[in-house]
Amino acid sequence: MATIHHHHLPLLHIPTPPAFKPKILCKNSKNDAAFEEKKSGFVDYDKGIHHVSTQVSGIRKDQIPQRYRIRVQGDRFQKDWSISQVVQKVLELDYKSDDVEGLLNRWVGRFARKNFPLLIKEITQKGSIEHSILVFRWMKNQRNYCARTDIYNMMIRLHARHNWTDQARGLFFEMQIWRCKPDVETCNALINAHGRSGQWRWAMNIMEDMLQQAIPPSRSTYNNLINACGSSGNWREALKVCKQMTENGVGPDLVTHNIILSAYKTGAQYAKALSYFELMKGTNIRPDTTTLNIMIYCLTKLGQYEKAIGIFKSMREKRAECHPDIVTFTSIIHLYSLNGQIENCRAVFSTMVAEGLKPNIVTYNALMGAYASHGMNREALSVFNTIKNSGLRPDVVSYTSLLNSYGRSQQPKKAREIFEMMKRDKLKPNLVSYNAMIDAYGSTGLLAEAVEVLREMEQDGIYPNTVSVCTLLAACGRCSRRVNIDVVLQAAEMRHIKLNTIAYNSAIGSYMNVGEFEKATSMYRSMRKSKVTPDAVTFTVLISGCCKMSKYCEALEFFSKMMDLKIPMTKEAYSSVICAYSKQGKITEAESMFNKMKTAGCCPDVVTYTVMLHAYNAAEHWEKACALLQEMEEYNIQPDTIACSALMRALNKGGDPSKVLILAEFMREREIPLSETIFFEMVSACSLLRDWRTTIELIKLMEPSFSVVSIGLLNQLLHLLGKSGKIESMMKLFYKIIGSGAEINCKTYSILLKNLLAVGNWRKYIEVTYNQISVVSYNIKFHNF
Repeated sequence: MATIHHHHLPLLHIPTPPAFKPKILCKNSKNDAAFEEKKSGFVDYDKGIHHVSTQVSGIRKDQIPQRYRIRVQGDRFQKDWSISQVVQKVLELDYKSDDVEGLLNRWVGRFARKNFPLLIKEITQKGSIEHSILVFRWMKNQRNYCARTDIYNMMIRLHARHNWTDQARGLFFEMQIWRCKPDVETCNALINAHGRSGQWRWAMNIMEDMLQQAIPPSRSTYNNLINACGSSGNWREALKVCKQMTENGVGPDLVTHNIILSAYKTGAQYAKALSYFELMKGTNIRPDTTTLNIMIYCLTKLGQYEKAIGIFKSMREKRAECHPDIVTFTSIIHLYSLNGQIENCRAVFSTMVAEGLKPNIVTYNALMGAYASHGMNREALSVFNTIKNSGLRPDVVSYTSLLNSYGRSQQPKKAREIFEMMKRDKLKPNLVSYNAMIDAYGSTGLLAEAVEVLREMEQDGIYPNTVSVCTLLAACGRCSRRVNIDVVLQAAEMRHIKLNTIAYNSAIGSYMNVGEFEKATSMYRSMRKSKVTPDAVTFTVLISGCCKMSKYCEALEFFSKMMDLKIPMTKEAYSSVICAYSKQGKITEAESMFNKMKTAGCCPDVVTYTVMLHAYNAAEHWEKACALLQEMEEYNIQPDTIACSALMRALNKGGDPSKVLILAEFMREREIPLSETIFFEMVSACSLLRDWRTTIELIKLMEPSFSVVSIGLLNQLLHLLGKSGKIESMMKLFYKIIGSGAEINCKTYSILLKNLLAVGNWRKYIEVTYNQISVVSYNIKFHNF
């Protein structure tokens, strides 16, 4: 293969041929049967495997010229192999150490020149570029070799498949030296090679040289050129080429339309892709599987999940027209992963396998990514092992997903083991892998280890990006270390990492978490000065942070700025603003904001309802608080522990304690955890209702938690039993409290003595008094010691 360093001639320069070039005629012109492709199949019903291959015989020993036939007649080392057998034997050899040329020199068919194009065709179709180069090099050294354009075309196409663009260009120049005139297929292969490597300007130059050399471009030429522009993200250039294609009288086909859609997809012009698809349907162009796969991808990016799933269902219903392939199922798995529907991810994967499609590494990685996003490390590890057992080799994405699953489940040591395993398997971690490792340490508060990973990352020649900075800032916020936040920001500035909206949001949130209000607002001003556009998350972090620090006026000021910038409100922002209004006693404004939220189509969640419940409790609007529960049931929103405790307080304050016990039963049915606040409100309700039987049942329910609940709640229970005259139950409860190891105080003894004195139980009174003196004496000795 020739390498040309300086090329001063035009790209498609054809050397001037000699005045006379005799034609080469083959005597055996009636051997077409030797070049026919024959299908051969193999089926093993026991193992459930099958294999279909194409066999090409080629010119054999009895068809080669007589002088060569006599030469090999008595040589036992010369083998009369078919072309397919030669290719199979070559591929079985190691191209680095084995003698490929020695094997080819034992092949009788090398004396027939017509075998050479078929040999190159067969071996290039197998895809092994190293073996193909060795065979091609051997072929050029044969005496009867004659350079042909189709041979070079096949070699250029093979180099294009492997993204060996420079070598493909070298073959292009070499074929012209060998007096082979490039044709339209040559240019198509070369344009495709440059397009696959992102060199779309080279592809455009080749097109211009084609026109100068009067080589008429075909539809495939235009499609390759459009794909070269579109795959590089230059969708505008792709549209210009498509327009030029139509003006030159070459009509676009379905492949052209798919390439245009793919160009929109690569250029992140998802809405334009949908519009183009509607235009296709209007011109009665029937889409295929590739078209619909692109549409599913674009709809997923736009968040239109229902429409994407609708296309998937229609593909399954109309199998005869365009059935879903492995790409379709992988896209749907990714869609459900983004939507948080992990069970559906597994169901789609199982359906794909049941329909006979074999998952590839991308499909497995999509399923692992779904599990990793929810910290389901066992499921992710199971998929990882399945990849190995199925004969596939896990790639960097597989290891990163497994690493991320351990990081999300708060197991940084396991994540580190996977990270080291990746290196042992000779895979180099990429930027995403390092960021996942930083997040694994940062999410558990191991800030020093996270910083060490950042240094290791830079030593390996991988430079951190804004994701790395965001992860470290979030870790600083969790660890409540203000100094480290400043250090991370300074490190980002030294490395010339420009902070984007997400990075600024992380910095503001971290400062708010450590109580640095001034630093957070200063970061917001810096964000505006740098002309970085704030989003809904920015203001949500600012407003909620102000509320946590009781700076309600400042929270409302940020809300006003948010409205001025016409940034759409989120549920979190609405909840924070409602909280700010309620804390200031502005219940009317809080109600107005709550109603405005529903009118705007932003459905309130359990957090918003909980904030409103607290607002009504603070304003003593008990009836409105109770009405919110009915509204939550209408919208199928299940209250959590905090919401239920707020509602119970409203019911007790509003004079309706019976509903507190009904709500408690509702919580048990829905398996909502019972907190200490819930128990307190239930005890208060029993006291108001004088429901002693329920009180005894409540004590049995609370008994396993005596050692962790506050002594104030236990004192209230003792007081309730004593007040009702249940002295024996009161004393049993007291002994159970002592047996659980809970700490009792003087208030506890005061309640006991007061109730024993009221009923005149002097014996128990003296016993408790003596016990109190013993405990007090022990505590004094303990403190003195």
